[in-house]
Amino acid sequence: MGFTSRKSADRHEGRPLETLLYPPVKLFLERAGYVVKGEIGGCDIVGLAEGETTLVVICELKLTFNLELILQAVDRASACDEVWIAARISARGKGREADRRYRDLCRRLGIGMLGVSDAGEVSVIVSSVSPMPRSNPKRRTRLVKEHKKRQGDPALGGSTKVPIMTAYRQQALACAAALADGPLRPRDLKSTVPTAGQILLANYYGWFERVEKGVYTLTAVGHEALMRWPRPVLDKACDGSRTDV
Repeated sequence: MGFTSRKSADRHEGRPLETLLYPPVKLFLERAGYVVKGEIGGCDIVGLAEGETTLVVICELKLTFNLELILQAVDRASACDEVWIAARISARGKGREADRRYRDLCRRLGIGMLGVSDAGEVSVIVSSVSPMPRSNPKRRTRLVKEHKKRQGDPALGGSTKVPIMTAYRQQALACAAALADGPLRPRDLKSTVPTAGQILLANYYGWFERVEKGVYTLTAVGHEALMRWPRPVLDKACDGSRTDV
């Protein structure tokens, strides 16, 4: 489905229009061999490709190519192997993608450019080639860890000013779902969330209340959260440490 027919619907639903770019760009990166998820560690898109080493690609989305998009890519570059920016292509051919100076700047910085047509077709305007070493191992590790822990792809890339369904939130929701029928001890939840004790004790979202030593119940806020958020099906291998709450 093209952007023109979906624009009014997304405005009505209140979602940022950048999220319209997410499906075609995600498909493009998946076809390149990446497992893609949205809104990881503040990045619109993070893709992982497993091999002898894990390759990390980051892509930032905007409705149009601008300087802010390049600055975001520069900020992300130290945490990945490839960094891309993606935006809609101007139907009149007057966008920054047609400006040789803009393309040359991306090329010199090693930033790839992806153009997305109104029909949702993705084309490579500038390839992503790293001109210099990029190294921020701590940030890279956080991105990879959150990507692997998050079940499915529950967040649309390009979402802004809305809570993100992180791996930690998924695990907290699993605890909340188990407590919906009454108080439990952390050990009762370990088969679903191995670190339930840490999550219940931290009570980051205010969903849990200790009613007696080692026994927790669900607060009114927790019940509201279960109505707002879908209940995740978790991989038992997931731990409950916070990487991106």
